[in-house]
Amino acid sequence: MEHCAECHGGVKKASGFSVLSRESMLHDSDSGGPGFITGDSGKSSLIQRLRTRDLDERMPPEGHDPLSAAQVEVLVRWIDEGASWPQHWALTQINKVDVPSGVHPVDYFVSQGLDSEGLAFSPRAESSILVRRLFLDLTGLLPNPDVVNGFVADPSERNYEGLVDQLLASPHFGERWGRHWLDEARYADSLGYEKDSVKKDAWRYRDWVVDALNADMSFEIFSRYQLAGDLMPQTESGALIATKLHLQTQFNLEGGIDAEEDRVKRVVDRVNMFSSTWLGLTMACSQCHDHPYDPISQREYYSLYAFFNNMDMDASFLGAGSENEESLLKERAGIAEKLEQMLLRQISDKNLSNQTVGLLGRLFNFDNDKGLTRHMRERAEKRRETYVLTRGDFLRPDIQQGLVVPDTPGLFPSMGDRGQLQDRADLVDWLFTDTHPSTARVTVNKVWMRLFGKPLVHTVQDFGSRGEQSTHPLLLDWMAGWWQTDAGWSLKRLIKWIVMSDTYQQSSNHRLELKRVDPNNRLLARQNRFRVEAEIIRDISLQTAGLLNLDIGGPAVFPPIPDSVLNQSFTKYGGNSKGRDRYRRGIYTFFRRTAIDPNMMIFDCPDASASRAMRDRSNNALQAMTTLNNEVFLESAQSWSFELLQTLPNATDAIRLNHAFKIALSREPSPDEKAQLIGMLGDARVAFELNEEQALEYLGSHGSKEIIPGEQAAWMTVLRLILNLDEFFTRE
Repeated sequence: MEHCAECHGGVKKASGFSVLSRESMLHDSDSGGPGFITGDSGKSSLIQRLRTRDLDERMPPEGHDPLSAAQVEVLVRWIDEGASWPQHWALTQINKVDVPSGVHPVDYFVSQGLDSEGLAFSPRAESSILVRRLFLDLTGLLPNPDVVNGFVADPSERNYEGLVDQLLASPHFGERWGRHWLDEARYADSLGYEKDSVKKDAWRYRDWVVDALNADMSFEIFSRYQLAGDLMPQTESGALIATKLHLQTQFNLEGGIDAEEDRVKRVVDRVNMFSSTWLGLTMACSQCHDHPYDPISQREYYSLYAFFNNMDMDASFLGAGSENEESLLKERAGIAEKLEQMLLRQISDKNLSNQTVGLLGRLFNFDNDKGLTRHMRERAEKRRETYVLTRGDFLRPDIQQGLVVPDTPGLFPSMGDRGQLQDRADLVDWLFTDTHPSTARVTVNKVWMRLFGKPLVHTVQDFGSRGEQSTHPLLLDWMAGWWQTDAGWSLKRLIKWIVMSDTYQQSSNHRLELKRVDPNNRLLARQNRFRVEAEIIRDISLQTAGLLNLDIGGPAVFPPIPDSVLNQSFTKYGGNSKGRDRYRRGIYTFFRRTAIDPNMMIFDCPDASASRAMRDRSNNALQAMTTLNNEVFLESAQSWSFELLQTLPNATDAIRLNHAFKIALSREPSPDEKAQLIGMLGDARVAFELNEEQALEYLGSHGSKEIIPGEQAAWMTVLRLILNLDEFFTRE
């Protein structure tokens, strides 16, 4: 694959020869014979072309690195021994491995890798660090100092388990883990493209995700509601809202756009999101041609496409109960459908003005405030026909190949013959069969990544032939098998099971011997240390300052965004939220695709253009400038200085500093830290005593007549530094 797939893969099949599968290599090439003859390397053209001295005949051709003699010899032995072609590891049935009783399975499998390199686990993390780690991982919030003190006083396994159970039961668990899922769902509050119109009811899907995770809905039902909620026997409003997963695609409302072209793009986006999220495969390239590296044909891609090609947008009135309300529901749903059809017709008219487009876009969102919400529903009549689209062009259906029926790629276990045209409900059934190799493996790998900062399979959305091998394949399979059979697809049970292991509870401190043997910590001889995500950076800054509004759910809010960013968007921003809404958690921030909050962007929040399971983690000077000078972080320091002096009006500087450290870092400052910061505090006092006007300006709206401005400004300077420590933004 490494040397040959570029020219002899799924896209390029030079001389009619492909190395993607054993079958393709045994198929007659343009030269008239197969690539090799099983059991006879001497007569195999593949070996002859690799060994020849004729530069015109030799493979790889000039300009490409030749295979070494050792590599050629491996191929010779392989052919002579029968050319067995083992199934790719990610497509094999999940391996069931016995684990000795009395040992945690995670620790058992990790210790095997450590033993092979003469390494040992790191000691358990300090109690204060362990509490902070759990809070950040499970809720995205900081622990109260009293909670930290309680665990430090009794760090027993029983007390630890009680803390884990408490956090899993917290309503903020769903917010933390819901944000992970929304990245994969490519959630946004706007439609994208130039017009980027607002989706007034988008938040209902976000709230459904949070509520489902808090209720510990099994991953099977969680998936079924979103992929096929409209096909469930007794469809409820929650299941219909869940189908808004399919509405997280971008909608192009620009003038002159072909409505069918845009619809096809949305279906393609749904297929690609499905394949990367549930199957762990990147299939987007198969929209135009056979997959270059994995044995997935273009026709197989459109077989999967056919599952998603028969949906239309619908609308329902949430909470309908009386006869009048039922009648209103039907009337509004019908009007919504007509509005959609009118909108789709008008965006193909190249003569309509942008103003007209905007007005129709507003009609498209009419009455959402009264409970009308959009969702997806399967067509009951006039099923859309699906064909292979030549080079992915919606105008070039390959009629000669014939109709494509819904089916799954052949490299997976078959769906079986159900005696009827299969739909998305059948697709979900197939995903959660006991023999399916991917669903549990792919999802468990992502859960592990959230708890360790790194996944077991680094290519989290590509388990194909170009993806990486698992660092701990037996552990991955054991977890996947246990989760789907013993844990009933419960996310909370899986998370608890992992965090109860010694592997999770290890210290993240670097060890000298690991730098030589395992510099990237692939063997897990310690925990990983990493910066928290963009939303959490903002949340914990506001929490530390006593500003964070912990209300759950509801429409999106609008924290301050610079005008320079807002002006990039075609449509008007919603205006800054007032009062407590200004300080809601980051998951509730209005997400406009063309005007993303710079606080989010600078810390690698994805742009919702595609499904993302793993965020980038960059490190640049702009991030430090943001946390030092951006309005939300400056306001946090202003408010915190007031809170600190109000809470401890007569305390010494040392006591106040201890209190601040416990709130922000869950520990007390070291003697050296204390000396430096108290010295800094003294210098700031002198500076602000000489300029009270500057102190008042520095404190903004959080200054108080009850506190001397120079004193509060001096403390604000120190607290601002604490809020900018690397340790503050880091989960250890």
